Amino acid sequence: MQQTTDESGTEPTTPLDSAVPQEPGSGRGRSHGTSSSEPFDRWFRYPAGFASDYASLLLGQLGLEPGSLIVDPFAGSAVTGTSARSLGHSFVGIEAHPAIAELATIKLQQPPGDPALLLETGRLLVEKVRADQTDHVTDDLPELVRRCFTAEVLSILIGLREGIVASGSPWTTYLKWGLLATLRDVASVRVGWPYQNPGMQRKPRHSDPFSRFVRRLEWMAEDIHNWDWADRQQSHAVVAGDSTRRSSWELIAPASAAGCVSSPPYLNNFDYADATRLELYFWGEVRTWAEMCSTVRAGMVTATTQQSSVAAARSAEAFLAQHGTVADEVADLATKLRDERKQRPRGKEYDRVVPEYFASMSQILANLSLALATNSCAVWLVGDSAPYGVYIDTPGIIGRLAREHGFGVKQDVKLRKRGQRWSGNAARHNLELSERLILLHRE
Repeated sequence: MQQTTDESGTEPTTPLDSAVPQEPGSGRGRSHGTSSSEPFDRWFRYPAGFASDYASLLLGQLGLEPGSLIVDPFAGSAVTGTSARSLGHSFVGIEAHPAIAELATIKLQQPPGDPALLLETGRLLVEKVRADQTDHVTDDLPELVRRCFTAEVLSILIGLREGIVASGSPWTTYLKWGLLATLRDVASVRVGWPYQNPGMQRKPRHSDPFSRFVRRLEWMAEDIHNWDWADRQQSHAVVAGDSTRRSSWELIAPASAAGCVSSPPYLNNFDYADATRLELYFWGEVRTWAEMCSTVRAGMVTATTQQSSVAAARSAEAFLAQHGTVADEVADLATKLRDERKQRPRGKEYDRVVPEYFASMSQILANLSLALATNSCAVWLVGDSAPYGVYIDTPGIIGRLAREHGFGVKQDVKLRKRGQRWSGNAARHNLELSERLILLHRE
């Protein structure tokens, strides 16, 4: 276990000082990502973040007063949000992926009525599409979507989509996500996270899209029914926006938040926009890679070599121009990565990504510092990385940036090894990587 103290050498007491709870083991529909069995988590399997059982465990360790406000600048599908709600806290999250922010919102908002009506609407829609037997035209769909399903299944999915859009039901967004969550269940090619591989055939996990769609809606209706929505004094919201911008924090009054549990994107070249391309293309929210880049990916923290932009580059230049200890450290890493890239015929521009990433982290920490009350805590889960074998101590650098924005670093704890999936790749570095928990104390 690796631990750090604040710059004064003293260790002010916080609720997590006694013991850092380890992440629960797999087996409950979870494996270091959104659970596929926990209520609300199971609505859509999203690869980012962690499961609600762990978020609840961390929140429970912070010693918060009932009704406290919890914030999350990387809200994802609202795992921290639903956990905060279950513990009686208010929540405001910020999520840059517009579709995932929509999903997070319907998990937290008051439902439009009796969830039995959600099921009834879905079943009536299934009966209508079954009886219609229209062979829906698929030629106008992106190639990725057409290659992921048999013609019969795709025609059914389109029929359900068109029925949902035309329904005018107050449950439309819920029906939409029930269908989007069905896509990978009935695909006949490899569509696991993070990337779709339409060239590799597989047997669908579920052969009947109708019954799987209804099953998805049953889970949603069950979770909504089992949650007590009445007489709640707390508020819960997700802002679709960029957490580096102050405007995205307007729902949070200065010094009003009592805590933060979050997991920022890792510097591992994982593209959260591309990971959801199947769903985005199928629903028609974007139709091309360029459109996805300009609309979905635009507000996300730069964490991949495909994300660099003029605006992000300018922000990175301003960050590096500070010539502080952390900025100099990041500049040195960028130089090493640039040297490594030049030795490769088609090297990726990690040397641009790293400064842009930490420039964004600095801005987000500044905003978080303004939002949190004095003597409150922020818990972040984040992993280190080693692009081209250049080790980047991401949690450590975030901790040093946090000190520049009024935080003390109380703990930096290794939770588990990571990167083992690619250990058989002879071209890969042999550095040990880990996922770590950093505990920041707003002083």
